[in-house]
Amino acid sequence: MKAIVLAGGARDEVAALDASAPNKAFVAIAGRTLVERTIDALRSVPSIERVIVVAPAAAAKHPALHAADEWRESGERIADSLRAGLDGLPAEETVLVAASDLPILSRAAVEDFLDAEAAQGADIAYACVERRVHEARYAEVPHTWAHLRDGDYCGGGVIAMRPRAFRALEGFLDRLGKARKNPLRLASIFGYDVLLAYAARRLRVADAEERASRLLNVRVRAVPCAFAEIAVNVDRRSDVALAERLVAASGL
Repeated sequence: MKAIVLAGGARDEVAALDASAPNKAFVAIAGRTLVERTIDALRSVPSIERVIVVAPAAAAKHPALHAADEWRESGERIADSLRAGLDGLPAEETVLVAASDLPILSRAAVEDFLDAEAAQGADIAYACVERRVHEARYAEVPHTWAHLRDGDYCGGGVIAMRPRAFRALEGFLDRLGKARKNPLRLASIFGYDVLLAYAARRLRVADAEERASRLLNVRVRAVPCAFAEIAVNVDRRSDVALAERLVAASGL
């Protein structure tokens, strides 16, 4: 399997902690950058044979990328960076795509996701973690929770997808981005029945999968993960100190 690490994006409040960092992916957590930690976790998985990093041109020769097989230049949008990473890869071969800000990502977490994803046979598989699983391990890590009939879930930092599904996903993300602050436009995308069911906490994971699959015309599946570290990322300055404590506790 091939893996893509998305390390693009502009400087933010996390990157402001290090004047030399092109963006937050290149900020060090306990002596090693976030992107380096992500790459190393993927490298530890025997089934991953190639790691492609998509990052700004300014980071092309950054030492944090030494363990990657290839660097490709990131784009202005996440979709642009994902397109760059997928370019030239076989359309039907599943690719693992990871965020670059996963400080305690482990081999066990990646393999757990890949095993579960393989059993789903999806075109796009999205990692998620149920709240009880997450809080049993990392109760101090805050998340935004989706409240579904099956339970409360947060998103993980990895997906698996077949490159041929990218065009449908890109179009959907563009529509979603334009509608994100307009409830009526959101309803026109997802359907009022889905939004009302979610508001009433009657929406099931299977319902969300079915609607996403219909909208994208590809098979979309959520993959609940048993390893909560797959959903621990660094979004804010306050996350840095927390990540350093978690790294120290995990011995990574």
